Amino acid sequence: MKAAIFEKAGLVTVQDIDKPTFQANDDVIIRVVRACVCGSDLWAYANGDNKQTHSVNDGHEAIGIVEEVGSAITTVQPGDFVIAPFTHGCGECDACLAGFDGTCDRHQGATNWSNGFQSEYIRFQYANWALIKIPGQPSDYSEGMIKSLTTLADVMPTGYHAARCADVQKGDKVVVIGDGAVGQCAVIAAKMRGASQIVLMSRHEDRQKMALQSGATAVVAERGAEGIAKVREILGGGADAALECVGTEAAIDQALGVLHNGGRIGYVGVPHYNNHALGSTFAQNISVAGGSASVTTYDKQLLLKAVLDGNINPGRVFTETYRLDDINQAYQDMQNRKTIKSMVVVAD
Repeated sequence: MKAAIFEKAGLVTVQDIDKPTFQANDDVIIRVVRACVCGSDLWAYANGDNKQTHSVNDGHEAIGIVEEVGSAITTVQPGDFVIAPFTHGCGECDACLAGFDGTCDRHQGATNWSNGFQSEYIRFQYANWALIKIPGQPSDYSEGMIKSLTTLADVMPTGYHAARCADVQKGDKVVVIGDGAVGQCAVIAAKMRGASQIVLMSRHEDRQKMALQSGATAVVAERGAEGIAKVREILGGGADAALECVGTEAAIDQALGVLHNGGRIGYVGVPHYNNHALGSTFAQNISVAGGSASVTTYDKQLLLKAVLDGNINPGRVFTETYRLDDINQAYQDMQNRKTIKSMVVVAD
């Protein structure tokens, strides 16, 4: 089968590798229909990120058709159309029952996260609870709907996780930091949860326009002290909640700066900083929460229905589409901000 392989920083190739096989009785083999490139994938693509050369690529979002199921699988069967999330929660441990399947107690660390999804076939481990069935077949949906369904493997639940962790409530004033796909989905999530004002911090006109279409009420291009002052001017004071969707120390500093005392941070940007002492928040009574998104929980509880009912349109974050053979171009264009998020067509 064809699969994306990380060769070195700045180069992802497509090569023939062995089709995956069962390694456990709760594995499922899935024929991928759509995959995509995540903003978190760009860290390795741009910088190497200590990733081993000539290794399976990081891609971790897909929708597809179940081809084979292990003997312990009772929830899906061959032919089912499914969302393959980047997480593998069990649905039974304390963390999963509390709605934090992105950090399942039973499948800790890397065992709970996917990779290698930019491929014709994938092995999805711990599949019995984590996979999400989509009604019907891919041919039943428009390409626009297929795009929105693909966001449910990661970016839409991740944006929602930021809003949930920040406990966004009806009437809240919210600031979203990061204008990529996750930030755009965080805007959608904040609106879903009833925010009265949503300010997106963004320097890019196309991304600003998209966020305004999705429910943002204002955009701020400035950064640092100037950006914080502009946000506070727009909101008439500090924000109730800040949704950090980048993963840098500067973004966390920006989040802390826009909040009023007693405000709340929901952070979902994969951290690429060594340390940010919580003691710095003591004088502000700031609440800080976040981490790996609860993809299966949110999709099953509300997000899949919201997409199918047409209440949200997160698929608009896919502004360019590529074939699997063009995966390196898909990465380059995201890296160069020629597209917000790259859709990868693996099969029709």
